[in-house]
Amino acid sequence: MSTVAIVGRPNVGKSTLFNKLIGQRLSIVEDTPGVTRDRIYSECEWLGRKFMLIDTGGIEPNTTDEILAQMKRQAEIAIEKADVIIFLTDVKSGVTSNDFAVCEMLQKSGKPTVLAVNKCDSTGDAPLELYEFYNLGIGEIHPVSSVHGHGTGDLLDAVFELLPPEEISSEFSEEYIRIAVIGKPNAGKSSLINKIAGEERAIVTDIAGTTRDNVDLAVVNEHGHFVFIDTAGIRKKSKVTEKIEHYSVLRAYMAVDRADVCIIMLDAETGFTEQDSKIAGYAHEQGKASIVAVNKWDKVEKDDKTMDICRKSLEESFSFMSYVPFIFISAKTGQRIERLYELIKYVYDQNTTRISTGMLNEVLAYATQRVQPPSDKGKRLKIFYLTQPSVKPPTFVIFVNNQSLFHFSYQRYIENQIRGAFGFEGTPVRFIIRERGTND
Repeated sequence: MSTVAIVGRPNVGKSTLFNKLIGQRLSIVEDTPGVTRDRIYSECEWLGRKFMLIDTGGIEPNTTDEILAQMKRQAEIAIEKADVIIFLTDVKSGVTSNDFAVCEMLQKSGKPTVLAVNKCDSTGDAPLELYEFYNLGIGEIHPVSSVHGHGTGDLLDAVFELLPPEEISSEFSEEYIRIAVIGKPNAGKSSLINKIAGEERAIVTDIAGTTRDNVDLAVVNEHGHFVFIDTAGIRKKSKVTEKIEHYSVLRAYMAVDRADVCIIMLDAETGFTEQDSKIAGYAHEQGKASIVAVNKWDKVEKDDKTMDICRKSLEESFSFMSYVPFIFISAKTGQRIERLYELIKYVYDQNTTRISTGMLNEVLAYATQRVQPPSDKGKRLKIFYLTQPSVKPPTFVIFVNNQSLFHFSYQRYIENQIRGAFGFEGTPVRFIIRERGTND
């Protein structure tokens, strides 16, 4: 699939245009320079042709700010990967020295470039200020309004003309496992993504809260097909002071919603915190297969018993997710990253496992014979049968004579028997209790 990148200096409306072209609010939009920091990818279609559209952070050519400098590097990587560039400028501020600097960068790249002048929000004759942009020497000017969508059709027509011939894909239509990498700020989520990608795929600094957008990375290897989603660190609500960061926290939760597997990143140096339990709890509530990855393990002073002690402590902390496996990694050195792939595939398979009704009821019969169902005031719970209607997470419907008699403790017992028989490691399971004759 061909790739088109939107580039330009900060605050010219790149993310707004990106959202308009793809038809959904994916990139964070805020009237503050530097809001979009990482490359955001989404599929776009025009005239029956699909291509990948990239939103980039604003380019400050001569900045000394660490994050702005890395944003520039991210944009440069996007330019290198793109087949066509949309160079976005702002009619209200006119041509600036930074526009000329970005233009020079694009000309050196040799990539086909379409010049778009944003914020031409009025219909009718083009504003006189528009003609100033011919000084950039790129060619035809395309006035657009990223807010209202004016001119975007003509812009996409120009992009379409420059796209390379469409290649016939030889890839198999195999489903990708989507993995959300979640956790507190500065736990090493972006470092893990970069290690997996083998490039500077997401900005990495020691400044907590650097990643504001979700960053998707497709990986195909001997373990399977994967899409990793880097997310903004999730803070306590009391610490979410920036409006922009509030959007990022919501985006992190949205990433969990669209993921198949969640990697809950912990910092080995700071250990488990209450906020980690809330982050993990959200993944649990959404029924996602999960793995707890203890990062920065290379920085921990340890002996032969350190891992066992740490694992036991984590098992106590994650008692509400007793099914979750732990892995001790280093995103910096790559320690156990290969094992992480295997674990992702394993918990995904557990999350999508379906057991036949016959096998389930054999386990149920054994469990009820071993421990009699509870009774109350002379009435005993009767469990008629058990079936599994769905997966992601594995969900079981239990038909009983009296729902109020099915106490939580006995439900937990039945769950443990099912897990003991069939595994379901790394995934929550759900139970729906139905009285016989109760309509769904």
